[in-house]
Amino acid sequence: MTTAEIDRLSPQERLDLIGALWDSLSPDDIGLTAAQEAELGRRMATFDSDRREAVAWEVVVAELDARAR
Repeated sequence: MTTAEIDRLSPQERLDLIGALWDSLSPDDIGLTAAQEAELGRRMATFDSDRREAVAWEVVVAELDARAR
């Protein structure tokens, strides 16, 4: 598909194409930068250390529902 052909697509068709292209990639195709790797490591360490304070998703949803009423 050429750039000119892409330009003729509607916005929704372009979004669909983006989605199809993204879905065609495997995790091995997408590398992380050093900064992303460092951030992921930091977040996983925080998650592991704070695991005992974690709240189940169902509890979060119930609290949000209660606040919305």
